[in-house]
Amino acid sequence: MRAAGLLWAALWGLLLPTVAADEGILHASGNGVPPVTKDYCIIYNSNWVSLPKSLDNATFRPLENLTSTVLCNSSEVPSGSMKDKAVVVMRGNCTFLEKARIAQSSGAKMLLIASKPRLSPLSDNKTDFEDVTIPVALIRYSDIVDMQLTLGSEVNVTLYSPPLPEFDYSMVVIFLIAVFTVALGGYWSGVAELENLKAIASPGERETRRKKEENVTFTPVTVILFVVICCVMLVLLYFFYKWLVYVIISVFCLASAMSLYNCLAALIGEIPFGQCRIACCNKSIEVRLIFLAVFCIAAAVVWAVFRNEDRWAWILQDILGVAFCLNFIKTLKMPNFKSCVILLGLLLLYDVFFVFITPFITKNGASIMVEVAAGPFGNSEKNDGNLVEVPTERSAPHEKLPVVIRVPRLEYSASTLCDMPFSLLGFGDIIVPGLLVAYCRRFDVQTTSSSVYYISCTIAYAIGMVLTFVVLALMKMGQPALLYLVPCTLITSSLVAWRRKEMKKFWKGSNYQVSDSSRTPLLQDDGTPGLYRK
Repeated sequence: MRAAGLLWAALWGLLLPTVAADEGILHASGNGVPPVTKDYCIIYNSNWVSLPKSLDNATFRPLENLTSTVLCNSSEVPSGSMKDKAVVVMRGNCTFLEKARIAQSSGAKMLLIASKPRLSPLSDNKTDFEDVTIPVALIRYSDIVDMQLTLGSEVNVTLYSPPLPEFDYSMVVIFLIAVFTVALGGYWSGVAELENLKAIASPGERETRRKKEENVTFTPVTVILFVVICCVMLVLLYFFYKWLVYVIISVFCLASAMSLYNCLAALIGEIPFGQCRIACCNKSIEVRLIFLAVFCIAAAVVWAVFRNEDRWAWILQDILGVAFCLNFIKTLKMPNFKSCVILLGLLLLYDVFFVFITPFITKNGASIMVEVAAGPFGNSEKNDGNLVEVPTERSAPHEKLPVVIRVPRLEYSASTLCDMPFSLLGFGDIIVPGLLVAYCRRFDVQTTSSSVYYISCTIAYAIGMVLTFVVLALMKMGQPALLYLVPCTLITSSLVAWRRKEMKKFWKGSNYQVSDSSRTPLLQDDGTPGLYRK
């Protein structure tokens, strides 16, 4: 049951970073002494107008608050009230560029459109409004209210869009978390493998070990079935996101709580004291494990309640996510290199198809993978390209799939003020290569090869991550990490096996996995069990 829950939750771990809109900064300054300043997020369309890249080249304008009107008719505002000013009006009733034409004809130098729903990209047809030359930007209505409360009624504002930093140090944190999780998950799988071999060598321990064992072995057939299910689930999410996202959140809470318990229980099991037990249902249970279970459930519940709290909930999500990945890598066994090649190869094709091919299939030209990873902009907001229909009530919170490691961006930019102040790495980019690393570690244990496969594959994974970040910085768009991780890890593992003249054994896996009563374990010189002989 537990393994089935982990498999179900893992189906959602193969997602990518979200879509980035044209983001900029509104710099507001009050008239106090010394002047109080504050920055706010704006969304604009760079195809309409370009903004200065720094404050040095920006021009300040006094802000005229006209949020009592939607500015769909020039008669809605007094004559001369907008001349040489930055004007803020409410969103709705007419298109963005229609508002901009009215504001420009009234003498305004900048138009801000306040939005109560979630900010979304500006997508009107600019060719119909070639005469509009003033900057037009979308801003949160709550930010306009905050601006009035913080800076007062007399505010000067300007717009600029600093270039995104070439490198953000949050990537270093992501890199360390990913490599640590893959390395530790592979090592843990090797430790479990050694315990299995010892149990097989000792008939008295074999049955006890079998009862504790909760591993799942992937054969080539189950690998193909797993990938097909991933494809089906992704398509279902694309069409039914706003319902299925809550199912996935629930599954993640359950699977991550169990995973955190398994990880911490393995550590607690090494502590020789505090092992008092109580009898319950004809079983003896350690009291400390009961408290541990309560703690793990509480951690998952706290995350579920406060998951949209960006200031600290990401820490809890990362802890639960790392525990989930560790437990999955340890629990799921790849029987041989053949199964690893099939799994990693098919998931690489899965990534490439849903990221790069589906834009040619979907009606809006968007990638299914990116659409699912980003989620809808709002449950009740509609955008048909020219006319934006806005509900009178604030839209529901923007739920996102909890299948990523999230780290706040450390370099200041417009993104840190807007909707996505995090660097992301999907669970799949850790788990999928991690399964190969775990197989390499188990193969090292089986063949007593001094961890050469495990170390080589882990280093290859780290190199693949660095390559992913380099391409990300150069192309300035989200990358399918498996496109770089899969070749690095598979090629490295193959080269090591070929160099050691063990490719056939590495490809088919160790013979111990099909053991029967007619075979006896062959002990190594140090007394540890090795391969079997008939």
